[in-house]
Amino acid sequence: MSRLPQWLGGLGSGLVRLGERLEARKATAEARPAAGPTSVTGPTPGAAPTSVATPTPVPTPVSASAAAPPSGAGAAPAAGPVPAAEPVATLPAPAAQAAPGARPDPVAAVPWGVRVAAEVGWRLLVLAGTLWVLMRVISAVRLVVLAFVAGLLITALLQPTVALLKRRGVPRGLATALTFLSGFVVMGLVGWFVVWQVTENLDDLSKQVQHGITELKRWLLNSPFHVTQGQINNIADKLSEAIGTSTKDITSAGIEGVQVIIEVLTGILLAMFSTLFLLYDGPRIWQWLLKLVPEAAREGVAGAGPRAWATLTAYVRGTVIVALIDAIFIGIGLYFLKVPMYVPLAVFIFLFAFIPLVGAVVSGALAVVVALVTRDVFTAAMVLVVVLAVQQIEGHVLQPFILGRAVRVHPLAVVLAVAAGSMTAGIGGAVVAVPLVAVTNTVVGYLRAYAKEETPPKVSS
Repeated sequence: MSRLPQWLGGLGSGLVRLGERLEARKATAEARPAAGPTSVTGPTPGAAPTSVATPTPVPTPVSASAAAPPSGAGAAPAAGPVPAAEPVATLPAPAAQAAPGARPDPVAAVPWGVRVAAEVGWRLLVLAGTLWVLMRVISAVRLVVLAFVAGLLITALLQPTVALLKRRGVPRGLATALTFLSGFVVMGLVGWFVVWQVTENLDDLSKQVQHGITELKRWLLNSPFHVTQGQINNIADKLSEAIGTSTKDITSAGIEGVQVIIEVLTGILLAMFSTLFLLYDGPRIWQWLLKLVPEAAREGVAGAGPRAWATLTAYVRGTVIVALIDAIFIGIGLYFLKVPMYVPLAVFIFLFAFIPLVGAVVSGALAVVVALVTRDVFTAAMVLVVVLAVQQIEGHVLQPFILGRAVRVHPLAVVLAVAAGSMTAGIGGAVVAVPLVAVTNTVVGYLRAYAKEETPPKVSS
């Protein structure tokens, strides 16, 4: 019992020291700037942890048995120091809060879909601007571009002959000269034959046209359409008036015809020179063009070039074969139906076949009109049947078999390409539009496969 006052005195002094430390900690906390409550669950993301003063250890009560000295001891010892408690974990500093009225980042405020649309939009605008500038440049030098493209198409047609002669041991220069001369001689003879046939049959054709118009009037009067003589005369008067008002335009067109002839001759000469040098120095010209490409993209372009040339060669050769078959069979049909000028019409069908879809319609309509005004309605209907039958065989049998998958282009792309080419450069633009689309399709497909590190299909010889 004599030791109980000492134990109580030690406990009281410990409680006093604990109260003093709590008061000191409270004063320290009040001295800090107000920054929100402190969480004990963990640090706030984005905030740096700040050390907090370690609290004073809390004394724990000591049992009587533990506080009693061993037996035989003398005077009771004084109350010893209270053992220290375990330190408290360091608390992080409170997260910094945004000042009232602060605006968020503008980039983060824009929705993701709007950002993607904006990124795609400005790239499309750049491509459209580049295409517009390119079309303006092409329009400014349209004659040169068309002549070079025509030379490229003729080269694609004649180059296999040059390669065949070189394999037979003929020198490159001689093989190029023989192929060049024979090719242009054949094309010149075809053109001369068409002009000769038209001029020889022009007088007879005019008489047959007048007779056909008379027969057409008689047929319309007796037809179930109930056409009267007054309506026919009204149509004839309107046609005469239209021709009379267009006299000035026809005269001005005749005056401009000299300039057109000069441009045509210039284009023919440019196409001939382009064909000659492409046949002779085509591989070296291609190697020189590859040096203009950046080195990082040179390998891909070097692989796309031969495939583009194979596509162009397949297109030209296939189109020539298909056009020749169309001209022969439609010409035979015109011959058996006794349509005048069947040979020039067959040549026109061959030439217009180089304009996909549109050319077949125009040449077939021309044959039907000639049959209508020179023969009769039944003959024109039979010509229409022959033309449609040959075109159906061409579209479903000849083109898939001859052209194959190398130059397969969707019909919508063909129509749009022909329309855009004709609006840009007339008939020449319509002729070169489809092979340009076919080559572009091949190049884009190869470069896409090359970018994915895939092995593109080999070029078929």
